[in-house]
Amino acid sequence: MTITTAVAIVLAVLSTTITNLAYLREHEAAAALPVLSMRRPLHSLQLLLGDRSWLLGFVMESSGFLLYAAALALASLSLVQSINAGGIGVLAYVSARMGRRQLGRRELGGVILSVLGLLALAVSLVGGSGAGGRGSTAPILLWLGASGAAALLVLLVGRAALGAAVAAGIAGGLFFSIGDISTKLVTEGGVRIGFLLTLVLGYLLGTVLLQLGYQAGGALTVAGVATLLTNALPIAAGTVVLDEPVPSGAYGGLRIFAFAAVTAGGVLLASPEDQAAT
Repeated sequence: MTITTAVAIVLAVLSTTITNLAYLREHEAAAALPVLSMRRPLHSLQLLLGDRSWLLGFVMESSGFLLYAAALALASLSLVQSINAGGIGVLAYVSARMGRRQLGRRELGGVILSVLGLLALAVSLVGGSGAGGRGSTAPILLWLGASGAAALLVLLVGRAALGAAVAAGIAGGLFFSIGDISTKLVTEGGVRIGFLLTLVLGYLLGTVLLQLGYQAGGALTVAGVATLLTNALPIAAGTVVLDEPVPSGAYGGLRIFAFAAVTAGGVLLASPEDQAAT
């Protein structure tokens, strides 16, 4: 593992910790505000910006993003995103403490899987660098377009079947994944600076949907589902469309296990059984 990769790991750990703490603060603030609505964007924005607690959470989230962007400039998308996926454990633990309750079996299992995944990821780095690939522009655009279309479909037909909170979390996570992948592309410079547009749109829509979801459900319900998709999709995109290499042999198996473990941990932490408790 190179010094550059080690620095990227430290930045990613700081990023995911700060971001997940910010989600909890934003949830607490948004849940106490009058009803927010996408039909009244200016009024909703005024309510959010007028709340100091929410503003502090947003500043924390923005700081986490800057650390995330710095990590992406130094390492691959799938590597940084796998570390970020472990942050849902922070979300679960602090959420439980704030609610003065014990972690449920699924939550505890999710935390353990996330930690095991991060440990496996660290060991796998011995067998290769954390450097990323570039991929072709056409498949990347197709991936981003499909993610956006899926988010809109969830918003249109998913609310009745899944509930407002879960639908907002899923759609928000899909848009955040667009922003995350776009951030990696922008850090590559050149003509890919043009992905700044999808970066802004992805994060803007993701943030709006998260706030709406916070008023309909618990922090772990909304941010947990969003975080799962925000991490799982870019991890997959790193290999599928950005051509990021996976080590061969045993180290490659550990890397794959790490990706699977952090994703499975997120599924457990965002499961319906846990949603009822948040």
